[in-house]
Amino acid sequence: MQFKTLFGATVLALSLSACSTVEKVVYRIDVPQGNYLEAATVAQVKEGMSVQQVQYLLGTPVLIDPYNNLTWYYVFLQQRAYEAPEQHTFTVKFDQRGIVTNTHLDKPLPEVASEKENNTIIERTGENTKKSWWKFW
Repeated sequence: MQFKTLFGATVLALSLSACSTVEKVVYRIDVPQGNYLEAATVAQVKEGMSVQQVQYLLGTPVLIDPYNNLTWYYVFLQQRAYEAPEQHTFTVKFDQRGIVTNTHLDKPLPEVASEKENNTIIERTGENTKKSWWKFW
């Protein structure tokens, strides 16, 4: 009787401790937050562009300076599975006419592995020249 209790307690203790010591077994997704920034898109923002052009490229900023509406902040926070979160801040400053005067990226953005990664194009390689006997039209 005492053996069953001792054996049960041992199995319970080992099973509980096994869950807490094994790391990275549970799948964790990548979590992007804020404005999704790509290096190629950020590189297109140049001095002399208008407010509409910047907003077309990057979208609505996460933060517009409340005291000076001429400074926009694009914040991109990327947390990959079990890594520490990485934050990138892209600042765009405009003059009174709404023209870009200065841009600043706090740290380089990761490059996209493939240009067609986000824009998948499905192409048909060739038409099937064989026709079935029942398709006469």
